[in-house]
Amino acid sequence: MVTLWADARLVRVQSTPEQQVANTPGTNWLLVGSDSRQGLTEDEAAELGTGGDMGAGRTDTIMLLHIPRLGGGETRLISIPRDSLVTVPGYGENKINAAFAYGGPQLLTETVEAETGLHIDHYAEIGMGGLARLVDAVGGVELCPEYPIDDPLANLDVQAGCQEMDGPTALGYVRTRATPMGDLDRVERQREFFAALMGEIASPGTLINPVRMFSLINSGAATFTVGENDHVWHLARVALAMGSGVSTETVPVSGFLDTSVGNVVMWDEAPAEAMWESMR
Repeated sequence: MVTLWADARLVRVQSTPEQQVANTPGTNWLLVGSDSRQGLTEDEAAELGTGGDMGAGRTDTIMLLHIPRLGGGETRLISIPRDSLVTVPGYGENKINAAFAYGGPQLLTETVEAETGLHIDHYAEIGMGGLARLVDAVGGVELCPEYPIDDPLANLDVQAGCQEMDGPTALGYVRTRATPMGDLDRVERQREFFAALMGEIASPGTLINPVRMFSLINSGAATFTVGENDHVWHLARVALAMGSGVSTETVPVSGFLDTSVGNVVMWDEAPAEAMWESMR
């Protein structure tokens, strides 16, 4: 009954392209962090350092989670920089997060499949407020900044070293660009955060604590937007897979380029293709 209640609280959207890449080995998730402020009060937006309501039209985070078949190796979490230059079906060359702005989850999924050759089996998206609430539901997460970060725009002021972060602090940590490599540093922090959060969700301290577990289900399930055929037990599989170990990486990058759509991230084509091929 609890499982069905939690499943009913998930928000579902059409995320499957009309024409998909054929099935590829393992299970692939497209994980998206949107910059939506929807559902936040003015006080919450101020506390989280998110600014005004910008709607749900852009993606701050795009990651691909590959869970191999049994005995097929380690789970892999791959960051796709949001400014990556790709071909968006029907729109031509643009930044990959433009696919989400133009056509939502369905077009973003189609774009990722076309660029990687991987079949996307599941989709999950979470907004800013939902991310902060999820962290607080599990009692915070331990993150390890390499150096102090002071970013008033993200309401973030942390010292170097491993430390427990609450929801608003963790949100600032994954959003800030106030580091030497900007967005490339940020995608590494996003992977660090996601792995820490999934590890906390799958830990005995959460699973056997009824108060924490109820808080997680109550505030967590309703914060996720998933594909039309996705369920809470699929999300549980993600937490368990990552709780048993995950390798993290960023799509190989060759540099940056100024174009008609702004400054973009260029993939290093040969290593990037080799990475995708290793999962096909």
